[in-house]
Amino acid sequence: MSDLGLQKVFNRLADNLAKDALVQTVVTNLRNDLQVDRVVLYYFYSQWQGQVTFESLSSNKFSIFGSTGPDDCFNGEYAAMYQQGRVRAIEDIETEPINDCHRDFLRNLQVRANLVVPVLPPKGLWGLLIAHQCLTPRIWTPTDIAAMEKGANILVKATTICQS
Repeated sequence: MSDLGLQKVFNRLADNLAKDALVQTVVTNLRNDLQVDRVVLYYFYSQWQGQVTFESLSSNKFSIFGSTGPDDCFNGEYAAMYQQGRVRAIEDIETEPINDCHRDFLRNLQVRANLVVPVLPPKGLWGLLIAHQCLTPRIWTPTDIAAMEKGANILVKATTICQS
């Protein structure tokens, strides 16, 4: 491998490590600031298919690392809403009027309340930043929503994310 090829590999590795460190810092800081059970980044690796690639947990029993979404529930309609900047706060999945497949999916992930904010770089919907309260309902405040939006904006401004 030439020096130029080796340098490209090194630069790509360095960019990936920087991106990973930034995302992990954002989800950890959000979980600490919001005092929730879990904050995750759901990354879209292809059109509306993705998985949880980062998480910060109050307890390891809440880990959903590597989980994928319910393909039947998250479709183009929902994706379009998040591409438009939709923020979704659910105080209690048991009383919220949501699709049964969505409720069942959230139950399987031990979610009782969630807050979802899109990560929207110029290229389009990159991922979803999601806070989960696992054991109890939660009223999401404007301050909670602003903190999540700030976290998403930090990610959007990162060069390594804008280019990925």
